[in-house]
Amino acid sequence: MPGPGYYWIGKEEEEELIDVIRAGYLFRYGDVKDPSFRHKVKTLEEELSKNFNVKYALAVSSGTAALITAMSAAGIGPGDEVIVPGYTFIASISSIVFCNAVPILAEVDESLTLDPADVEKKITPYTKAIMAVHMIGNQCNLEKLQELAEKNKLLLIEDTAQAFGGSYRGKRLGTIGLLGTYSFNIFKTINAGDGGLVVTDDEELYKKSFAFHDQGHFPLRCGVEVGNRSIIGQNFRMTELTAAVLLAQFRKLDKIIKRLKALKARFKEQIRDIKDLEFRRINDPEGECSTILTVFLPDKKSADAAAEKLKTTTVSHSGWHVYNNMEQILGMKTINLRSNPLKNQHYRGNATYAKGMLQQTDRLLERAINISVGVVDAGLGSAFGINLNSSEEEVDQQVKQFKRVLEEVL
Repeated sequence: MPGPGYYWIGKEEEEELIDVIRAGYLFRYGDVKDPSFRHKVKTLEEELSKNFNVKYALAVSSGTAALITAMSAAGIGPGDEVIVPGYTFIASISSIVFCNAVPILAEVDESLTLDPADVEKKITPYTKAIMAVHMIGNQCNLEKLQELAEKNKLLLIEDTAQAFGGSYRGKRLGTIGLLGTYSFNIFKTINAGDGGLVVTDDEELYKKSFAFHDQGHFPLRCGVEVGNRSIIGQNFRMTELTAAVLLAQFRKLDKIIKRLKALKARFKEQIRDIKDLEFRRINDPEGECSTILTVFLPDKKSADAAAEKLKTTTVSHSGWHVYNNMEQILGMKTINLRSNPLKNQHYRGNATYAKGMLQQTDRLLERAINISVGVVDAGLGSAFGINLNSSEEEVDQQVKQFKRVLEEVL
């Protein structure tokens, strides 16, 4: 069930971890003059900032923590609406709730990311931000979403949990909006079991993010500040152990992406001529992560039949990645304040959450099948396919099985 980086965990990760363990110092803060302080978190932030060409990078404990930190730093709070796709992991939605804001669910288009046309329809006087979720390795249409954000004076926040390492028109995903977030749990491009990052080019937002993630402290990269705390914050700090693994994984990122692209291209090219089979639209083919190959069958009936024979599911059944399956929110009205989500005196909008409310999304997902390339996850609907270590022969075998099933179904 892991993501690509899992398959390439090896001596590099071991060496980075042993370095920290032997030094015996696991906390992200320390004295740079102390040889036992190996400053892995600081190094990770600096290496990512340089590699991704973004001014500030902040390591946190998870992708969810990154989203909450980013939105809190941006001032998103009670009564603010945040537009988010109905096809995304539930953390995109729950993080909005935990900021005491209101998730507004929007349709996805054939890219399985936010449909800019529906986003525009969902903008109200209460809208504060658009959350651009780069779902399963594919970029949102950031050009259109940026235009909408600028036109309506909205914040654009990138949830890049499932597309770490991808890019859009030459810029790394996560570095294009006002703030970007990443996740490093076991299902992601690289992983340390868990972990996350917030990136931004805005110094003030970086300071606020740093303060929020660590009980209000100002951003001292090594030492611990005492006094003069700017805000009430949380404890979302990353440990040296997590950063040690991520450093080794991050240094493999370009090779991982290159390998994924080759695997996906080999699989996709061999099924391209199948009649009545369509591919998910990729908004920037050069910059996708290639962790998943998504296909559309003509209708729900044929997709269900194919999925069953392949021992997987259609995307519509991929658990908490689809709003229809999120029992935590279905049937609720105006999710907002945690203490009383149904009533909030600051909010006068009308947000509801019910099965079938996003008909375009439903129609797309019920006839879509995710073929794993790097993310092997039944919960994401990608139980069938290949992985980072698959040989050319194994790819071809899976292609043959896929073709055989589609011949039976179509």
